[in-house]
Amino acid sequence: MKTFLVSRTDAIGDLVLTLPVCGWLKQQYPGCRVILLGRNYTRAVAAACPAIDDFISADELLQLPAPEQVLTVRAVQADAVVHVFPNRRIAQLCREAGIPVRIGTRNRWFHWLSCNQLVALSRKNSPLHEAQLNMALLRPLGLTTVPPLEELIPPGRLVAPEPLAPAHTALLTRQRPQQLNIILHPRSRGHGREWGLEHFGQLARQLHQRGHRVFVSGTQAEGDTMREWLQEHAAILTDLTSQLSLPQFLAFIAAADGLVASGTGPLHLAAALGRYALGLFPPMKPIHPGRWAPLGPHAEYLVFNKPDCQQCRQAPEACTCIKAISAAEALARIDAWQPLPSS
Repeated sequence: MKTFLVSRTDAIGDLVLTLPVCGWLKQQYPGCRVILLGRNYTRAVAAACPAIDDFISADELLQLPAPEQVLTVRAVQADAVVHVFPNRRIAQLCREAGIPVRIGTRNRWFHWLSCNQLVALSRKNSPLHEAQLNMALLRPLGLTTVPPLEELIPPGRLVAPEPLAPAHTALLTRQRPQQLNIILHPRSRGHGREWGLEHFGQLARQLHQRGHRVFVSGTQAEGDTMREWLQEHAAILTDLTSQLSLPQFLAFIAAADGLVASGTGPLHLAAALGRYALGLFPPMKPIHPGRWAPLGPHAEYLVFNKPDCQQCRQAPEACTCIKAISAAEALARIDAWQPLPSS
């Protein structure tokens, strides 16, 4: 096989945990091409992955007239497609385009009509990590056992796709050897339980007292929800919300030392870029760290020691379990960090 199409058309964090699939294909099929079919806003992540050779925007593809959609997929000349994230229309397109090997899960009825290699895979009740669940879809290609998590770190690595702008590089200049540049990402856009601005404020003050430099990242919309808090803490942190494109955000993370966030995209980006990545999680399945912990050489997480938090299911925004993690616990983890060279 020479060309593989990997379809993952959802959020950034989900895509990052699919990158080991792309890396494994490169290892097993030397010289092959791996093409990612993803959402347009994840294009920069694909560009940052050494295992991905090209990118197709699902948003742009599905805006084309139906005959052109088929022709576009056919032009890829893929030998196999792996539907990591099920999408009925894309699965149908891959069948109509005549891709010889079409892999999907058995529990999606439309895969029975569009795929010719079906994998028994239930994510909801599985004890496996998301990255391992993604790898299980490679069984028809010869992956006989699901690799341990530590083996998935190298094939899932990221490299910043462009240099960091000089103005932002200057922000990261160390004033003393042990000074850390730490990014706090308080919001999650609904993709994770949030630790809360009060906790992030406590952590920011304690990091500032230790002489570290603190940055806060987020989109324009996320920054707007934190405006009063950001102004209140302006003396101890640098507001980066809405200031960085995704390629520049990747470059900034790669040049910083670490990032603290709940289980959201930036946490997984930092881990894959080889930075310190401290994830803050609730114990509730299926959003617990056993499923969504960041993967990287310096990745770790904190979770409240409780079997589950059933009472939080009815009111996710008021989750008390993630807020039971103290700023002191997070600070203790960061105290063990050492300055890292830019990746």
